[in-house]
Amino acid sequence: MNRRRPAALIGAAVIGSVVLVTGCSDEGKPVSFDSGTSGPSARASAQAPAQSGEKNGDASAKDGAAAQTLLPTGPTAEFTTQSTLGDGTKIGVTTLKGAKSGFTGKVWVWAPKQYFDPQYQNSGFPVLIALPGGNGYPKNYWMGTDLKLQSSISAWSKTGKSLPFIVVMPVLNPDAKHYYDGSDIPGQPKMGTWMTEDVPDLVRANFRTFKSRDGWAFMGSSSGGFVGLKSVLERPDLFKAAIASGPDIVPDSPLWAGHDAEKQANNPQKLAQDLIDKKGPEVALAFQVGTKETTVIPKVKQFIETYGKGPVKTRLQMIQNGTHNAHTYVEGMGEGTMEWISKQMLAPAPSS
Repeated sequence: MNRRRPAALIGAAVIGSVVLVTGCSDEGKPVSFDSGTSGPSARASAQAPAQSGEKNGDASAKDGAAAQTLLPTGPTAEFTTQSTLGDGTKIGVTTLKGAKSGFTGKVWVWAPKQYFDPQYQNSGFPVLIALPGGNGYPKNYWMGTDLKLQSSISAWSKTGKSLPFIVVMPVLNPDAKHYYDGSDIPGQPKMGTWMTEDVPDLVRANFRTFKSRDGWAFMGSSSGGFVGLKSVLERPDLFKAAIASGPDIVPDSPLWAGHDAEKQANNPQKLAQDLIDKKGPEVALAFQVGTKETTVIPKVKQFIETYGKGPVKTRLQMIQNGTHNAHTYVEGMGEGTMEWISKQMLAPAPSS
């Protein structure tokens, strides 16, 4: 695995994010994600394309969304503004004390314009947990506006290329010294529990979501791509899909030393084979690789060739002239990845 080099390549995204968000006049002020008067203007011209949720197979998009909607459970977290997008929506940040993992870290969240539209006030929204490459500490670079993740999802949702996801951006690791592989490595902070249980619990407490796993997905690049991939394969009862961009394929944290059995239990290769052997549940894995990522391409293609069968549904987006960086991966998402993932998931539905 080659995580140190990708960390340096993607690091520019972190710097750009910090520069851009520090100029936000509302930065640090309290922000509410209630869909009432405290939210952005309800003049949302874009509507979530209902057809994106019709391929779920459980019911029609509207009936499925209504039956699966989970209203915020509380307790309400205190969010402050990190930055504001051009449409008035805000990226908020809070500090989460993980009740199950025992780990405390920051989580950034963005809700799309549609979330505040009165016609969607009774509908749940799908959640995309976005993970960075590199160390992902103390910031998650997807919280910056320079990568245009949130604004791109907003634009794509108007044309049917994406569902209007709630985007959740937790810190990836508990420090900048090691990679923890998004796992509960013995004797270390329980980052697997933090990522798959504490962070979703925070979202369910504060947002209208879906009860079904069909409303939950991961997106990550490089080391974050590994964590998203691993988390979906490990907990297919909780998550339906993942976008893994330039991902690592196997766990390689040095902290696994002396814990080979636990390491193997967190290996996407083994987890995928276990899922195939059990014949489900079905998961949707969208891989993205830039054509210049010569060391990553063969590993991703080998994974797809070996494990992309039965309940493990896969798609590969080759990004022309793309390199190992976040800008490349956002480009690939707009070229078909987001549309494919969206078709696997529940869509919000208007009440009228």
